[in-house]
Amino acid sequence: MEKQTLIFDLDDTLIHCNKYFRATINTFVSTMQQWFSTLTADEIKEKQLQIDLESIEQHGLHSSRFPESLVSTYKFFCEKQKKEIKETEIEEIRKIGVSVFEIEVQPFPYMYEVLSTLQNEGHELYLFTGGDEENQSRKVVQLELETYFGNRVFIFEHKNTEALQTVLQTIRSNPKQTWMIGNSLKTDIKPAVELGIHAIHIPSELEWSYNQIKLDIDPTGELITLNSLTQVPTLIKQYAKEDKAL
Repeated sequence: MEKQTLIFDLDDTLIHCNKYFRATINTFVSTMQQWFSTLTADEIKEKQLQIDLESIEQHGLHSSRFPESLVSTYKFFCEKQKKEIKETEIEEIRKIGVSVFEIEVQPFPYMYEVLSTLQNEGHELYLFTGGDEENQSRKVVQLELETYFGNRVFIFEHKNTEALQTVLQTIRSNPKQTWMIGNSLKTDIKPAVELGIHAIHIPSELEWSYNQIKLDIDPTGELITLNSLTQVPTLIKQYAKEDKAL
């Protein structure tokens, strides 16, 4: 069996993430509706999403972006409805936003078993995740992922093709034996396809609209969609055997 280089995404690939943001946004909406009785939940969510996505271009995936998108949404509707902006309300909203980064994250089912299997079969595991150093490192430490990734953890606030290229230049792996594994078409799969490595797409049940794009690139490597993280070891084992046979 030929050793493969496996680059994993973290959020919503190995661990739950988006469900915490959805719950936090629902709390934000409920709070907003106490102050803006005529606003619908959809109106609030659509404006927050618009502001959040626009701020990614400037701030990337830094955790400070999300609470400020809630505050900006509050200010937008205050101005629109000529309501007084209150510092006490801003502080309450900011606390709601920050709370999502204090939640104890949970791994996907069988995450540890999957990583252990791949590690025991001799494959080299890397982590390529988007966000700020403090928040993403918190998750890695909390879930003891150093056991599988050691110091092979790459954190980027702007997670894109350029970031993945930096990873590949650092690890100097064989592209024909290198895989990007993740849920995001935008930040995982598209960069992998553009850089000519293999890609495994595992769609998330609760996908963030930021991650949803249409791939219009013909892959030079393998591009495979799986239903579950648990299917990865079997696929890699099969491919590694075929690779050795060649």
